[in-house]
Amino acid sequence: MKKILLTGSSGFIGNYFIDKYSNDYEINRFSFLNDDIKQLNLNKTNIVIHLSALVHQMGGATKEEYERVNVTQTLELAKKAKASGVEHFVFMSSIKVYGEERDGVYSEKSECHPQDEYGMSKLKAERTLQELEDEHFIVSIIRTPIVYGEGVKANIKNLVSLVKKVSVLPFGSINNKRSMVYIGNLCHLVDVIIAQKQSGIFLAADDKPLSTTKLIELITRELDKKVYLLNIPFFPWLLKKLKPSFYKRLYESLEVDNTKTKEILNLKNPYSVEDGIRYMIRGE
Repeated sequence: MKKILLTGSSGFIGNYFIDKYSNDYEINRFSFLNDDIKQLNLNKTNIVIHLSALVHQMGGATKEEYERVNVTQTLELAKKAKASGVEHFVFMSSIKVYGEERDGVYSEKSECHPQDEYGMSKLKAERTLQELEDEHFIVSIIRTPIVYGEGVKANIKNLVSLVKKVSVLPFGSINNKRSMVYIGNLCHLVDVIIAQKQSGIFLAADDKPLSTTKLIELITRELDKKVYLLNIPFFPWLLKKLKPSFYKRLYESLEVDNTKTKEILNLKNPYSVEDGIRYMIRGE
């Protein structure tokens, strides 16, 4: 049985991975907040899955904080792993390395032009890890869009809460395309990458993107609630003026095409978008 060290194990993704794969791997946890990396023993560890990060902050965080957590800590862990004979380092990155919302589609080969400190720190961490890679130390980088599932927080949680509370919403006829990934599909991707010992950059995504309107419709169906979605002509303009960050997430597109990832890994997502929304609301 392969031995894994998992950082960020108390988080949303880490908890799911442990619950789902604890019978397949011997999983040990490490916390940068609670544990001392100088005391970390990686002998006989085969794989490191590095989930721990300072995630994108709506209120912002300093460049120094993003650098310390997302770059310096990542590099420190990777160097220790390599020196200890760890074979495989799996790094959870983000599609924010590409940039912001746009009409085009991002793929594994798209150029990276991050626009905020979070995206810049993730890209820098990716590149420092790739410099460490050799025939004895494989590096796999997974770029994710929004990850959702039971227990999700932030934007998706807020949207579900809004739908639960309000029966009339001004989000009808929104035709954007937002790629997301159900947590079960993401963790399956990690499992496949480990099994195949594949290095490189991989994109996680469900099989199809959703518009904001379609997402809300799927949520309301699983909540078994009637919600009226209205198309109010002036509302997008008003939201863009008053809350531009909300406007971007609700009306603009951020789509990825992970065809190459699927081809390399012969990957099939075990969950459909509809499955993912159902399990997010009702649990697996």
